[in-house]
Amino acid sequence: MLLDPSVSRQEYIEDCEVCCNPIELSVEFEEGDLVYFEANSIEQ
Repeated sequence: MLLDPSVSRQEYIEDCEVCCNPIELSVEFEEGDLVYFEANSIEQ
């Protein structure tokens, strides 16, 4: 998965590349460095 460091704080939903179930992603960057990453399954 590709992350865009040009936006400092992001939350979005992306489908898993393996099982196609949705995953809620939360990421945070400081000065271009990843400082926080969380991925939670959204079970259906």
